Amino acid sequence: MANFYTDNPDLRHHLEHPMMRKIVELKERNFSDADKFDYAPLNFEDAMDNYQRVLEIVGEICGTTIAENAESVDHDGPTVADGRVTYAPGTQVNLDLCRKAGLMGMAMPRRFGGLNFPITPYIMAADIVSRADTGFENLWGLQDCAETLYEFGNDDQRSRFIPRVCEGETMSMDLTEPDAGSDLQSVMLKATQKEDGSWVLNGVKRFITNGDSDIHLVLARSEEGTTDGRGLSMFIYDKRNGGVNVRRIENKMGIKGSPTCELVYKNAPAELVGDTRMGLIKYVMALMNGARLGIAAQSVGVSEIAYREALAYAKDRRQFGKAIIEFPAVSEMLAVMKAKLDASRSLLYECARYVDLYKVLEDIARERPLTADERKELKNYKKLADALTPMAKGLSSEYCNQNAYDCIQIHGGSGFMKDYACERIYRDARITSIYEGTTQLQVVAAIRHVLTATYRTLIDGYAATEVRPELQAVKDTLANMAEAYYAAAADVSAANNQEYTDLMARRLVEMAGFTVMGYLLLLDAQRNESFTKSLHVYVNLAQAEITKHADFIARVKPEQLDYYKA
Repeated sequence: MANFYTDNPDLRHHLEHPMMRKIVELKERNFSDADKFDYAPLNFEDAMDNYQRVLEIVGEICGTTIAENAESVDHDGPTVADGRVTYAPGTQVNLDLCRKAGLMGMAMPRRFGGLNFPITPYIMAADIVSRADTGFENLWGLQDCAETLYEFGNDDQRSRFIPRVCEGETMSMDLTEPDAGSDLQSVMLKATQKEDGSWVLNGVKRFITNGDSDIHLVLARSEEGTTDGRGLSMFIYDKRNGGVNVRRIENKMGIKGSPTCELVYKNAPAELVGDTRMGLIKYVMALMNGARLGIAAQSVGVSEIAYREALAYAKDRRQFGKAIIEFPAVSEMLAVMKAKLDASRSLLYECARYVDLYKVLEDIARERPLTADERKELKNYKKLADALTPMAKGLSSEYCNQNAYDCIQIHGGSGFMKDYACERIYRDARITSIYEGTTQLQVVAAIRHVLTATYRTLIDGYAATEVRPELQAVKDTLANMAEAYYAAAADVSAANNQEYTDLMARRLVEMAGFTVMGYLLLLDAQRNESFTKSLHVYVNLAQAEITKHADFIARVKPEQLDYYKA
């Protein structure tokens, strides 16, 4: 089987982005760990070599084992008995291999047993794992819950729990409940403080990914008599202490290897993370942003395997005396799939780099006061990360679903059968635009960055970059797309009608996203000519979509709102 890192040169292109030098030098504190840990890099080149070596290991494991186990895991699934979950045999093999390879706690500091990876190469590993088995990425990828522990836990909690994650223990985030899905303010799992100051949890959680994990981050209501987000706090529950049982595993459409559990808490001992009342307002928001970036990576990985399966089938399948890839209707579908894949991957890593920059500056601020320039940079990078995270999650998951759909379409009737991987890919893809916040909720998070011109500032920055003469015509088209987006946003804002803004929000966010991804592909093509084809295909596609959205916004006026109410 292939190595899922080395067989995809696009990954190395994104890993070697010019911004990585600044990220690595900040993350490594000028490589001060080299004196303390024999596996710490000596310089930037050494760090990049380390990332590539680890990603090659990820790619090897994914290509030779995880991808090979995906079909059996989908068939077997996890089971539950006596309140405990048993993974499918293939899942257990996958986890054991990742533990032995040291691929748990990758982004955690070395003093806790981690690899001290920046977010960008860690997200790249998630991209690769998702291509191999979408459901397994949910288990492996929940190690990023440790980031929330690192950011908001106290020194004692960090020293006790994070090394366990780095050694291979699993995590979960227990947020949703039967009556509190996206509306987390409605969480009612009760946290009670005992006379000795300790806490216990009572209640039910539902739709909990990897719900029988070793270490849980739990959102619970700590303030008696409250009903909104201000009464919620975050807690750590350690499975070793008992008190939580799995009532059942959900029977899902896809990602079947990942146990989605209903949990019953009965006087479960727990530890408070940070301050009371800040669970939803501060800690869960940080946790969810990390999870949304992870789902964006998962979406890109699914797009990758959907495209590869479709391409391989189109080359092999013959009809009317020739391979079906030779038919324009099929070759166009493949070109569009690849363009959507490339565009969503470019957006993913642009977002990851901004997350890296603001998180590392926040971490430095725990060690020393930031300079005025550093504080300004932190504020700017955080705003850009906040703007790009919902865009990346929302648009990448939609493209992922579209690519999975087209993968089946190219397979024709065979794609409807379980004999081909595309049937499983299609089922696995569907959840990406739902969990960790539906696409509609990502629009709610993103629209303020349309109205406050965050996206416009970003786009204007891209537009200022000079390109080779042969790319100038595409750049001019992108400038026209940007102007159409700016004009539509101005028209909606001028109406000063919240209902009208809500109706147009998805279109405006998509217009911004199409423009951002177009410019990112332009910059990719400027650095690497292999992206030129996807650039042209994507810009043609995006231009048509922006024209369609602009026309709708121009036609539908606030006085027509009643037409769009159920």
